[in-house]
Amino acid sequence: MSRVGKLPVKVPEKVKVVIQNDRLLAEGPLGKQEVALDPIVDVTMADGTILVKRKEETALGRCRQGLIRNLVRNAVEGVGIGFKKELDIIGVGFRAEVKGQNLVMTLGFSHLVEFPIPVGVKIAVDKQTHLTVSGASKHLVGETSAIIRKFRQPEPYKGKGIRYSNEVIRKKVGKSAAATGGK
Repeated sequence: MSRVGKLPVKVPEKVKVVIQNDRLLAEGPLGKQEVALDPIVDVTMADGTILVKRKEETALGRCRQGLIRNLVRNAVEGVGIGFKKELDIIGVGFRAEVKGQNLVMTLGFSHLVEFPIPVGVKIAVDKQTHLTVSGASKHLVGETSAIIRKFRQPEPYKGKGIRYSNEVIRKKVGKSAAATGGK
């Protein structure tokens, strides 16, 4: 029994949804999203809500019902409200700035790190150490944030690197300064 798949998806007033044969098209103020529908599930729209029902009572049908429902919800929410992830850059001399269509970062390497900003994603830099990645596609925002974080992952001793704003880094204890019982 899929508890997630049974829940209806509410469509905001500013979002327009069209269900075709095997596709769902959502259009809103932040752009357009398209979701490929599975033939195992049936997607209907009534009274401003979208319902996803399975055609078969199999394990695959239950799995796909929850999957398609969440993909539809992400598309509707993305074109209406949008998604965002926030990243912090921690470290002396570490900073970032947007130059044209590139994100240019100084991360303690001998060279600057340049990252081309993908289409459909906006990156805003506050105070040179706080990034906000936003867009209509939850997948694209999450993937872009993960790629940026991989350039300099937080290290466990001082916590230097790029981390999500809500991420907690468990720091390790370094070597002790005093030697124990040496001659």
